[in-house]
This record gives sequence, structure tokens and C-alpha cells, in this order.
Amino acid sequence: MRPLHILLVEPDPDRRQAAGDALRAAGHVVVAVEDGALASAALAPEPGRAAPPFDAAMLDLSLPGLDLAALRSALAPAEPGVPDTLAAAERRQIALALVHTGGNRRDAARLLGIARSTLLNKIRRYGLT
Repeated sequence: MRPLHILLVEPDPDRRQAAGDALRAAGHVVVAVEDGALASAALAPEPGRAAPPFDAAMLDLSLPGLDLAALRSALAPAEPGVPDTLAAAERRQIALALVHTGGNRRDAARLLGIARSTLLNKIRRYGLT
């Protein structure tokens, strides 16, 4: 599974440090800030980029200075992205299942609800190892 880019907003320094450490230990990329104003600044799009690179946010929505409109647009852009092809979506799901099962193809096939032979054919087709 790819790491998530998470915006962490927590005024208490000890809790901010503990939460950030736990998220980083889980393999995620964390931007930790202490207040709503800094969170709003982190959410502001940079020139040449449509939206900030956050997949998720961990915060109290009642924080003073937090721009909820910027948060909403950063986490759920108004324009939907271009959908993947079915082949790309299938390849990504198979790769995720293989990572989840530690490469065990029998368990991955069971997780995906397909026969092991079908999975092996798809692994060859998509060049997965």
C-alpha cells in the first residue's frame, strides 16, 4: 500500500509529536502543524499545482483560524479526476492484494475472489512479480 500524505493539526505539542510519530511509523508522510492558520497555509495550492498533496487530514474542525473551504477543496476537489482504465484498476488491485498477502498468490486469489490460475495469468499479463 502506498503511504498516505496526511495533514496533522494538533495544538498540544506532545500529542502532535505522538500522533505524528505513530503515523510515520505506519509508513505515512506527515505534515504536522499547531493551529488552524498554519493548516490553512499548508492547504493553499502552490503555483502550477491544482491542490495540496494531502490524502487525509487529522484535526479538530473547530480550530480557530482553520479555512474549512480550503480544507474541503484540498481533500475533495470539485473536479473529479480522470478515471483509470479497467486494466489499470485491475492491475493496481492485484498488486495491492499481493502486497497485502506478502506475495502469497493463493491468498491473493482468495482475497480477490478469483481462481489461482486466473490470478497467475493476470500477473503474467500485467508484468507483476
